[in-house]
Amino acid sequence: MPEPTVSAGYVNNLMQYALSRGAGAEALSARSGIALDDLKDPDSRIPLDRYVALMRAAKALCGEPALALRLGATKDFKELSVVGLICYAAPTMGEALMELNRYGRLVAEVDVPVKGGRFQIQPRDGALWMVDMRADPNSFPEMTESTWSRFISETRRHFPDAPFAKAVHVTHPAPEHAAEYERVLGVPVTFGSDRNAIMIDASWLGIELHNPSRYAFGLLSEHADKLLKSLESAQTLRGRVEGLLIPMLHKGDAGMARVARQLGLSRTSLYRRLKQEGVSYDLLVDDLRHRMALHYLSGEKTSVNETAYLVGFSDPSSFSRAFKRWTGASPRNRKAP
Repeated sequence: MPEPTVSAGYVNNLMQYALSRGAGAEALSARSGIALDDLKDPDSRIPLDRYVALMRAAKALCGEPALALRLGATKDFKELSVVGLICYAAPTMGEALMELNRYGRLVAEVDVPVKGGRFQIQPRDGALWMVDMRADPNSFPEMTESTWSRFISETRRHFPDAPFAKAVHVTHPAPEHAAEYERVLGVPVTFGSDRNAIMIDASWLGIELHNPSRYAFGLLSEHADKLLKSLESAQTLRGRVEGLLIPMLHKGDAGMARVARQLGLSRTSLYRRLKQEGVSYDLLVDDLRHRMALHYLSGEKTSVNETAYLVGFSDPSSFSRAFKRWTGASPRNRKAP
């Protein structure tokens, strides 16, 4: 199975917050294996284990054990991901939660071993709870901290008079910064519980969001559906490599070492695993350029020179030679089907 990933926009939020709190970019990159250039496209993917390493590095370098709690309270979800934009375009908070469950993998691929989505509304003990169903939460309690902090802080920012959280339960034991939980979250917190959950006021689900837009919702959902399809189709290592390469081709930097680093692999491991799938890295890049060139030219929206740039050729003549090798014809004679 492919390694779980998170969106670069989600990672960049942590990176920028750590930098603002005094951590050095070089130290963060050295400890996590994430370079700032890896985060330019918010829709690109970063291995989850590198995000975990970045979180631990940020806490250490900033000297802030409660960094994840404070991180979650800083920015609106719509600033981190297309998923946040979709949620804000929904009519009500309850419908936004449904969209979060639908597209949540675009933010972070986590193991949810039950049906119904990651965040489920459950009546229990005479109260209503929003429960995070992800597996093995105690291996990365910082995700619990930042998630509940974002839910509560964002609601408080936009709907200060609306009742929402009444209590928070977490499955991990009380950390050294336990006192910060109630200060940031503003409600009683129970550690070592049997659930990661917020006890909520039922009226929260019916809150009407500011300026919902069905038009924006449709456009954003279409974009997210494409990203989700791409994510789900990348079950092979080849698919994951191609997913990383597509937004990089136009930069002319499709080097194997860089891609291997983004996948959390050595160059040798990437070479070996691609060979097991019956393809070499060079042939993979060449085939991807071929397919992308056909895609751009068939749409009749880009010129030959623009297409050459988009698929990573700095010299149009080199692109023309490659295209003739691929198809037997000049790109200028390519006709839309």
